[in-house]
Amino acid sequence: MPFARKRPLIILNRDEKSYVQELSRSRTEASQAIERAKIILLYSESVSVSAIARQLQTNRPKVERCIDKVLQLGVIASLQDLPRKGKPPSISKEARAWVLSIACQKPKDFGYSYELWTTKLLSDHIKAKCKKAGHSCLEKLSRGTVSKFLTKSKIQPHKIRYYLERRDPDFDAKMEQVLYVYKEVEMLRNSDHKDYSVAILSYDEKPGIQAIDNTAPDLAPVPGEKPCFARDHEYVRHGTVSLMAGIDLLNGNIHGIVVDRHRSSEFIQFLKMIDMKYQKKSKIRIVLDNHSAHLSKETRVYLSSVPNRFEFIFTPKHGSWLNIIESFFGKMARTMLRGIRVHSKEELKERILKYLDEVNSDPVVFRWKYKMDTISVT
Repeated sequence: MPFARKRPLIILNRDEKSYVQELSRSRTEASQAIERAKIILLYSESVSVSAIARQLQTNRPKVERCIDKVLQLGVIASLQDLPRKGKPPSISKEARAWVLSIACQKPKDFGYSYELWTTKLLSDHIKAKCKKAGHSCLEKLSRGTVSKFLTKSKIQPHKIRYYLERRDPDFDAKMEQVLYVYKEVEMLRNSDHKDYSVAILSYDEKPGIQAIDNTAPDLAPVPGEKPCFARDHEYVRHGTVSLMAGIDLLNGNIHGIVVDRHRSSEFIQFLKMIDMKYQKKSKIRIVLDNHSAHLSKETRVYLSSVPNRFEFIFTPKHGSWLNIIESFFGKMARTMLRGIRVHSKEELKERILKYLDEVNSDPVVFRWKYKMDTISVT
């Protein structure tokens, strides 16, 4: 007597079969959906429930549940998880809110030495204090559950993201002055008539450049054996130097001096060098920050000795990113200074000045883009 099926055969139309076949071969979809698609395909080809369970290395009840869902709800609906009643939550909404309120405070506020929470410290604190706070349901709280709470609420109390507070009440006005200078530079560069009556520089200091020496020689790469330079981890410090540099925004040339310190006297030394670089009839406009040396009594005495020669345009406080020379310093740190080793501070100074000469042999004109469309020069 032939075998009689207890369930009717699943009949797939062309679109359903194509969709289920594609899903069964997927490598990115959820494994449960892929398994259900394979069950549906096999059963639609008259393969028995037991044979499907053996082939897919699963059990008959799972196969039967999948087939029943298809027969009751259709192919598409059966591929998804159906909503369930689920177990009632053992942790109340109020308790969860209390956990998050603790996470949004610092551990030091509760008497710990830590500045930021770890999941262990947070879970231990909650378990110790929950009963007194009226949330006894948290007495067995695990670190994993704490992580789930934080992830769901998009809170990361173990991390710090830095921001910059605008402490200068005249920030926007000062920024507009700097952008106005950059707009003027853009117009002068695009003009057919080169105006040599003005020179425009972006100036800043790069302090704390370390003169570091090896205690053992570097080992060169060996093709096929050692892909990169090898360096002993120990080193010797010879001190630090400061680069005081200004970039000519019209032609890209870098003017710089390397000094041991960056006080008013060194800044005046830089200004005197710049004064020698340009024609006496030229006005030298310099974009720079609010360092005390730039406004000191000593500096102003020198500026009085060369009246109408210099004009300072100050960036806002905490607005050093508006200064184009910072881009040059960043490139220098990523290239020439990366991994540098020298035998003395004097060697470091010589190599920095040599680098400036190399840059000036093929200068790059920096172009400012941010908010330039909001500035107009009449």
